[in-house]
Amino acid sequence: MRHERIEFNPDVMLGKPVIKGTRLTVEHIMQELIDGMTVREILDAHPRLTEADIAAARAFAEDYMSRPAAQQA
Repeated sequence: MRHERIEFNPDVMLGKPVIKGTRLTVEHIMQELIDGMTVREILDAHPRLTEADIAAARAFAEDYMSRPAAQQA
């Protein structure tokens, strides 16, 4: 699946998946959700993000976690 709002760049955050045009990793956004932050709190903490960016991070994480391990490398 192609994730239009997610990009990989070896020069940005060591190539981790980030929200396009930012240095915010999918991992960071997911950790904030796991820690109990609401979408509104995340948006307030990161004004450049949109609700669609957070939804994209969730979709990317879900897609990544559902792949067979051999495809994740």
